[in-house]
Order: sequence, then structure tokens, then C-alpha cells
Amino acid sequence: MKKIIKKILPEKLFSKYHQILAFSGHKYYKYPSEKMIIIGVTGTKGKTSTINYIWSVLETAGYKTGIISTANIRIGKKEMMNKYHMTMPGRFIIPELMSKMVKAECKFCIVETTSEGIKQFRHQGINYDILIFTNIYPEHLSSHNNSFDEYRQAKAKIFQELEDLKRKTIQNQKVPKIIISNIDDKFGKYFLSFRADEQISYGIKNQANYRAQNIREEKSGVYFSVNNKTYQTKILGKFNVYNALPAIAIADLFKINQNKIVKGLKNLEIIPGRMEPIYAGQNFNVYVDYAHEKQSITKIIETVEKIKKPEAKIVILLGAEGGGRDKTKRPIMGEIAAKEADYVVVSNVDPYEDDPKEILEDIAKSAEKNGKTRDKDLFVIEDRRAGIKKALELAEKDDYVLITGKGAEQSIIIGGKKYDWDDREVVREELDKIK
Repeated sequence: MKKIIKKILPEKLFSKYHQILAFSGHKYYKYPSEKMIIIGVTGTKGKTSTINYIWSVLETAGYKTGIISTANIRIGKKEMMNKYHMTMPGRFIIPELMSKMVKAECKFCIVETTSEGIKQFRHQGINYDILIFTNIYPEHLSSHNNSFDEYRQAKAKIFQELEDLKRKTIQNQKVPKIIISNIDDKFGKYFLSFRADEQISYGIKNQANYRAQNIREEKSGVYFSVNNKTYQTKILGKFNVYNALPAIAIADLFKINQNKIVKGLKNLEIIPGRMEPIYAGQNFNVYVDYAHEKQSITKIIETVEKIKKPEAKIVILLGAEGGGRDKTKRPIMGEIAAKEADYVVVSNVDPYEDDPKEILEDIAKSAEKNGKTRDKDLFVIEDRRAGIKKALELAEKDDYVLITGKGAEQSIIIGGKKYDWDDREVVREELDKIK
């Protein structure tokens, strides 16, 4: 039905269709966002991880909290994977989930809010109280007329609307409108420029209200300090310090005890599909990660380089999406993988209705130009399960295998058809076969 409507209606009218659905859904479920403190997280990278860190700190402090993210949905401690293959699902799903959170007595709801969702008015009807900006890179531009300015303006729309949203009283507590922004990003100050009751900055490089210092990366996690207080995240990657900082800021806003903040950050050992370790008795390391473009792939390889043994090798499986997604990133990904990893396996991610071979070749040819040789240290395997199997077979003791592109997504779309899929489960199954 949706595909038929999309073909018939012009883009603006199709977006209005989503807007009507969003408003109708919130009305039907009696405006659930008015009954919780709503935290919106937007940006190009780190949204899902940021949300899960905030959730962990709030839950540790005794506040029942719900989340809606690309990877997972939580209602308090109950967790389910996001099966919708979209961050902001339509057709009444967001208000329905929020309604369930209200019934479960959640005080907070954290919503991953995307530029595509904003463009299609999927955020309409959500009364945000706190907005967090993580960062912005030139990605997803195909959905915004290949214009970075349009992409940035789409994200900025909810910040422009924040001041005019109704102020709430939750559990006899007046809730202010607050903006929290990564000041290290080129546009961090821009997102702090919008009207709100309070603006809070965070970062690592520049002066900020919450600035991380003394960062130390180890295999057990990342250690850092903020305002002379020490914290640890067990999830690998210096970039996770950025993702953890908004949780500290929000905890301070609600006067959460320092020990609870420390414990909350440390308690979060797994974010589904975000540098998620998979262990099935093998003598090498396997991580599943959502990384699907230049910045994220570079960061996870850099993370592994800092903790691996000198002789250990890096095997990476990667691919790119079809369906009108950005084609220019493919050769860039091939170049990075070729230069930074010892073995490269190129395989399907979500080709949609596009020719998978064309997508894979765009990456593989670039890897060849940058030093890799087919069937020696470069393998092009269209079937993703077979690709994962090959990547695992290439690994020896202490090596690192990075399965990238899908993270904890619950489906794969090939030839326009959706199939059940979970990289993490497939990796476990193939590891068991190898054993």
C-alpha cells in the first residue's frame, strides 16, 4: 500500500501523508509524549549508542526509561530489537510504543530522531523536552536533494520548534526545554544557537560544560575524566566517550548521585550491533558493528589498532546499500579497507532492487587500486552468509574480524524482498560450524 501511495503522490504530499498519520497516532493513543520527559537525539553518528548510555544511567538511578533507536527498543529493562528496518517507524508505531512506556510507568523516553524522519514529519506529535546533537557528516544526502545544507536544516527543524513546544509538569516537576550539543563538531555552536531554557555543550577537544580528558583506551574499555571525576565505558572505542558525555550531562540535570552515573556507564556492556563482541570459543576476536561509511569504518579500525597485538591481523567484511543510497561512498570504503585491513571481504548489505554485483564491484575495484589482490587478500562474495564464513575462516589466533554494515538489523533486503537476518546470529552459527 505504501509503495502504491508513494508512486501516486508527489514527494511533498507523501510527506503530508506521514504527518497526518503521526498526528492521528498520537491523538489515538492520547498524546503519550505529554506524560513523559522526552529526550530526542539527532546527528549522523553515535545516536543509538548515546541513547543507550543515557538509558543505562537513568535506569541505574531508578528511573524507568524507554527508548526507540535504530538498533533496539526498550521499555524499562525489557528489550527488543528494532524489526522495522527504519529508525522512526510510521503507521502509529511510535505513539503506540510510547503509550506502552506510559503504561509501564516510564518517566523518560529517548527517541532517535533522524533527518529522514523529520523530513517526513514522523516527529510530529512528539513533545520533546531535551534535544541532543551528536555530530553531522555529509551522509544520507540523496534523501535531501544531494544538499548538505538541506540535510543540516532538516536536523535543525526540531531545534527551531523546541522553544514553542508546551512546557510539562511530570511527577510534580516542571520540565525545562534544553539543548545539549557536541561543541567539537563544526556545527556544534549552530545547534546551541536555538532558543531554549538552557544550552549545554560537551566535547573532548574544545572547552565545554562537559569536557572529557585523560582518555585511556584499553581492551577492558575506555577510561576518562570529566570535571575531575573518573568514568569508564566497557564498550571499545574512543568515540564512545562522545556518546557517553550527554548521559553525564542529563544525570546532572536531574541531580543523579555521582556513584550512580559511574555505575550506569559501566553497566552498559553491550549496545546491539555497536562494536558488539561475539564469542563462541574461538581463539580470535569478532566484532559486529553498524559502521557503513568512511568515518565509522575508520574509527573502528583505529580502535582495534590500539588494542591488538602487533602480529595480529585485521579482517574486515563490508558492503554498501542500494536503493538510491549514496554511491560515492563505495570507492572510499574500498580504499580505507584496503589500506587499513589485512584482509577485505566485500559482501551484500542491503542491495534493495539494485544489482548487487555493481555495488560490490564499486568497492572491490577501489580496494584493488589500493593494493589488494583478488582471491589473495580481497574476496568478493555476494552471499552475505558465505562472506561472513570466509571472513571467519581467514582469522587466526588473536586476529580481529570486523563484520560491518548491518549491526543488529533484523532483516536484509535483496531484490526488493525482505528476509529475516541478524549478523550476530549468523556469526555465531558460522563460528559453531568452524569449531
